[in-house]
This record gives sequence, structure tokens and C-alpha cells, in this order.
Amino acid sequence: MHDDELTVYEAAGGAAGLLRLSRAWHERVMADEVVSHAFSHGYHPQHSERLAAYWGEALGGPATFSAQYGDETSVVRMHSGNGPHEEMNRRAIECFDQALVDAGLADDDRLRQVLHDYWAWATTTSMYRYHESADAVPNGLPLPRWSWDGLDPATAPPGT
Repeated sequence: MHDDELTVYEAAGGAAGLLRLSRAWHERVMADEVVSHAFSHGYHPQHSERLAAYWGEALGGPATFSAQYGDETSVVRMHSGNGPHEEMNRRAIECFDQALVDAGLADDDRLRQVLHDYWAWATTTSMYRYHESADAVPNGLPLPRWSWDGLDPATAPPGT
């Protein structure tokens, strides 16, 4: 199989690669004085595993997140109602870019760019659009899927 025939999930190393990335990102954000504030209320002890499963599903892997942990609406609600926080978003994206290096996923320019684009979009759009109120998050949101070509329009959140 050629690299261009792999899903982003497969190119990133599948479940193991995304778990490495999730753990690297979590370590980076916990060390960041601005982004770590988002975790000051505590977080699930399996945060990295859940995040890796979410990314995996979004990037063309199995529907592990939806089957075991929740749906898109619950994820978006968890990230909503926190008011504007553009600086936190910017720094979370910087931590992600550094985590790509930490997880060994930055050597392939195309993979690094598509992962960056996905994360930047998810951080500033999907997870941020209801920053004023978690109550505004609609039920039944589809989990957005991302490929080498970007956001799959069939899974785009309403209004994007």
C-alpha cells in the first residue's frame, strides 16, 4: 500500500501512534502555564487513551471512541461554556506541534501538516464554537472526520 492510500490514522501509526501523540500532548499542556488551567478542575484518569481513541476515529480509524466513551455532543459540551480563550487555543496548538516531534510524527511533512491542520481546526472551531454556553451545544452532533483532503463535509458540524 502506498502512503497516499493510507488513512491519516494509519500513517500516524494507528492506535499506538496516536496514544504516543496524546500522551506527549498531555505532558506538554500540563507543563504550560496557560493551557494547564483547562485541567485545573481535574480530568479523567484515562484522558490520554480517550483522546487517542477520539483522534483515531476522527482520522479514519475504528469507531472506538463512539463505542466506548461517548459522542461528539458530549465532547463539545465538555469543552464549551468557558468564555473566550484565544491565547489558550493558540498555546494548545503550539503544544500539539511540539508533541508531534516528541511522538516521532513530525518527520513526514505531509502527515505533520494534516495533523496540525486537523488539531488547529478542532481547537478553534469544533471545540470552541460554543464557548459562551455548553447549553447551546445541539444534540446529535456527528464526530467530524478528517482525511488528507481536510474535513469531510458530510461530518462537518452545522454552520461550518
